[in-house]
Amino acid sequence: MIALAIILLSDPSCMADLNRMRDAADDLLLAFLLSTTLSYGGFLIESYYDDKLSWIQYPVKRLVLESASYFIYVFCASLVLIFLFTWLVTKNFTLNAIPWKQLILWTKFPMQIAFFISFVFISRSFLMEWRKAAIEAEQLKTERFARQYQSLKDQLNPHFLFNSLNVLSNLVYENPDTAAKFVHKLSRIYRYVLDVQHEELVSLEKELEFAADYLSLQKIRFEDNLQYEIRMDQNMSGNLPPLSLQLLLENAIKHNIASTENPLRITIFMENQELIVENNLQPKSSMPENSAGIGLMNIVKRYELLSNQAISIQDTGGSFVVKLPLLKIPDQKKQSFPEYRQTAKPDYRL
Repeated sequence: MIALAIILLSDPSCMADLNRMRDAADDLLLAFLLSTTLSYGGFLIESYYDDKLSWIQYPVKRLVLESASYFIYVFCASLVLIFLFTWLVTKNFTLNAIPWKQLILWTKFPMQIAFFISFVFISRSFLMEWRKAAIEAEQLKTERFARQYQSLKDQLNPHFLFNSLNVLSNLVYENPDTAAKFVHKLSRIYRYVLDVQHEELVSLEKELEFAADYLSLQKIRFEDNLQYEIRMDQNMSGNLPPLSLQLLLENAIKHNIASTENPLRITIFMENQELIVENNLQPKSSMPENSAGIGLMNIVKRYELLSNQAISIQDTGGSFVVKLPLLKIPDQKKQSFPEYRQTAKPDYRL
């Protein structure tokens, strides 16, 4: 195709004159040599700059240098080929009378073709490198997010177990019977922790059941000093990062006073596809101001990695409210909540 284009550009009338077909055959041979040389040279130049100069890092420099290199190569290669062909094959001149002006003029046709060849090579090279860079960037991003998310999840087990054992150590000396109940509840709760440690998301149903177990565990320790309420209906569905609720509940218990005179009240309910955890604000004097703790920041970071939805944290002065957006998994089956089906809006108050 390139050879034919060179012939038509140089002498389009040859196709209409049968007497000139012999000359056209010579032109075709020259055009074939030129097109092969230009294409192969373009490939070599492209390969050289692919190794030496990145389109992504130096786009303007790459464009200028590769284009200039290719056009210089085309001019020199065309001039040499035309010179040798017209001297050795068609014998249009002798070495005593070389028509340099005419030879240079003949190179304008290969230069025109070279413009299109250069466009093809440069476009191909740029698109391939851009695609490769985009794929590599996405892979690195995915791997980085996976490492960050796994690191956040790895914080949960030691954090949960350490706090639970601290509570247990105090109960053993204060009330051995209560400590035994605590151990029994703790074993069930820690089983859930182990089951979800490799999950990115868990169902709302499982998280609420776990929250109820966790609060009942804390009830053994605090008795009437801790009061909680879980409000929900059977139509609720969605997903959360595992142990999100437990971390919020632990944060509320850790940072607030829970006493007979000032009981800690925690409420869990749904509103506008958000799971809301609210507690009355009565901070301990030993806690630094605006202390969020490792648990709350863990949830914030996991939501940042999993979705573009952020959690809402509100301190109204009288209460502390955290809103967790429910995340969706494509084609997830709708789940029900059989444990809480007695009424349309069952109520748990302790």
